[in-house]
Amino acid sequence: MPRVFLILALLLPFSLLADTLRIPIGQQGPGELHLPQLGDSQRSVLERFGLADQEHPSVGNPPITRWDYREFSVYFEHTHVINSVRHHQPGAATLSEEPQ
Repeated sequence: MPRVFLILALLLPFSLLADTLRIPIGQQGPGELHLPQLGDSQRSVLERFGLADQEHPSVGNPPITRWDYREFSVYFEHTHVINSVRHHQPGAATLSEEPQ
């Protein structure tokens, strides 16, 4: 039993020396970007955002189609929007230390 206390006493200082890594959660993409909304038609997305950079063929039943733009992707069921997703915009990770 004394060995357990000795080991704990020796390991305790290591936990006190640990650093805290803080990575702030940021926004993905610009805040002013308005994505297509649920229920919008393909025609309205096309008129508002233009041709997609890449159009993926329909998959499954009901058919789900994806249009990729530079900053976001739009998912359609048949011809109507079911979801819009911004692409990840990698930023510089910052390290900060707690004030002492």
